[in-house]
Amino acid sequence: MPGPMKIAVASSGLGHVARGIEAWADDLATALHARGHDVLLCKGAGAAARPFERVVRCWTREGTAARRLLRLIPKQLSWRVGLGSGYGIEQTSFALNLVRLLRRERADVLHVQDPQVAVIAQRARRLGLIRTRTVLAHGTEEPPAFLSKIQYLQHLGPWHLDQARAAGAWKPDWTAIPNFIDTDRFAPGRADELRAELGIPAGGLVVLTAAAIKRHHKRIDHLLAEFARLRADAPDLPAYLVVAGGWEAETDGLVAEGARLLGDRVRFLVRFPRPRMADLYRAADVFALCSLFEMMPIALVEATASGLPCAVNRHPVLEWMTGPGGARVDMTTPGGLAAELRGLLSDPGRRADLGRAARAHCVANFSRDAVVDRILAYYGRVTGRPAVAATREPG
Repeated sequence: MPGPMKIAVASSGLGHVARGIEAWADDLATALHARGHDVLLCKGAGAAARPFERVVRCWTREGTAARRLLRLIPKQLSWRVGLGSGYGIEQTSFALNLVRLLRRERADVLHVQDPQVAVIAQRARRLGLIRTRTVLAHGTEEPPAFLSKIQYLQHLGPWHLDQARAAGAWKPDWTAIPNFIDTDRFAPGRADELRAELGIPAGGLVVLTAAAIKRHHKRIDHLLAEFARLRADAPDLPAYLVVAGGWEAETDGLVAEGARLLGDRVRFLVRFPRPRMADLYRAADVFALCSLFEMMPIALVEATASGLPCAVNRHPVLEWMTGPGGARVDMTTPGGLAAELRGLLSDPGRRADLGRAARAHCVANFSRDAVVDRILAYYGRVTGRPAVAATREPG
């Protein structure tokens, strides 16, 4: 009789990048380990801080080796072999070493959100190098032509699965399972000490965003402009903007732009420590996300779990995620977000009502235990065997 299923969760950026993908990998492996499952968390840098962690060395996207290779390989060739960007080099070098680990550890299933890692691991199984079946959680906006290569695919929401089906990219082994959140850790409360640490006065009203600090996609420049408009329209409103996220090539320029537009009313928290994020949400009054489209951002789930009213674009995925706790805004219209923020910050009763609704919606749909149950059931479907927990006490 076969023993317990061996599960690997991997992220090439874990240990050196702070994004939703890395948070997802850490959270999932931690939850599986706490339940007593045989799990390995494979990370691209840093140190193995817990017994179930493994460091799989790679050429990190911002490292010297990756940058040198980008200069040496002709662009016409590099994109064809998955080496056309620093992230591509990182994924490829990580995946090649990961295959060796999967072979040695005889893992049954690999779960990733890095698309190139999924392709390489899937190919390694077809070549007979590993027995591991690979599940790609699709969080990186890959086109249908790419998705059609993936045998086991986890869409993060029903809308994404429907869109893939409409585009002719669908397989019977695909599923739709959302990201999850620890609703005990991310919960409403106060974080007055952190507010004081950030230099925000007791009566200040905090608008928070947590996203990669860049213009493209996350549209931090739009958020800065809208907050500046809010300040101009309501100069007596004690509003402060906090921008927390990972460093990108555009970050330094956006920090300078924010200082010019908003002066002392903005705080940039670059690479803010993830263990402190729960307190950061509790230090805020409103959460805002300016991207027009998302797969399923972890930050938005964290914000709803924390009981924050969430200003988001009018898009089916974002509306599904926030439920009745969302303040829907046309983020393409100048002044739309500024007006919504002014209304929210001026009306504590509406903020409280939306926050309670956001929390209830998150607990009902994205709580950790309910979603992890679905993930484990999918592992069983993929491998043809149940994921039976070890006999040790969870902890």
